[in-house]
Amino acid sequence: MSNRNLIVTPKVASETHTMTVLVDNEPGVLARVIGLFSGRGYNIESLTVAEVDPKAHLSRITVVTSGTPMVIEQIKAQLGRLVPVHNVRDLTIEGPSVERELALIKVQGTGERRVECLRIAEIFRARVVDTTTESFIFEMTGATDKINKFIELMEPLGLVEITRTGVAAITRGPEAM
Repeated sequence: MSNRNLIVTPKVASETHTMTVLVDNEPGVLARVIGLFSGRGYNIESLTVAEVDPKAHLSRITVVTSGTPMVIEQIKAQLGRLVPVHNVRDLTIEGPSVERELALIKVQGTGERRVECLRIAEIFRARVVDTTTESFIFEMTGATDKINKFIELMEPLGLVEITRTGVAAITRGPEAM
């Protein structure tokens, strides 16, 4: 068998990107944005939405997604063509930005496990927001990787439940979106 007819295409690595989308705050906008992702098979890793300008009725959607560079470009182009979208920015490539997430983490434990939970929480600057004789609820804000590491360390100590807000992100510097 000859290898002459074999076509080899290099595998392009997937990248994670954080994008912000400024949209009109009106019914159905979020459904259209999500529909764009689901209809084309794109994954959403994190999604946050909030009104940022009540007078102008504008909301900001922050979405974390992943794909090849070509897929990321397609996502940005297709988001930009949606009617209620005013602006699309890819914070991952536009320069320095600040990304934060909030998580509430419930851990059960007594005795030494309880002491170890508190020790690790102090290192990670997680705050105890609720406690019983058998459990804690920690509040933690920070980068996604930091929160993931804290959760990983809590698993063997009695992790019960997690809730997360998703990533909120903003560019550094004086310019607005």
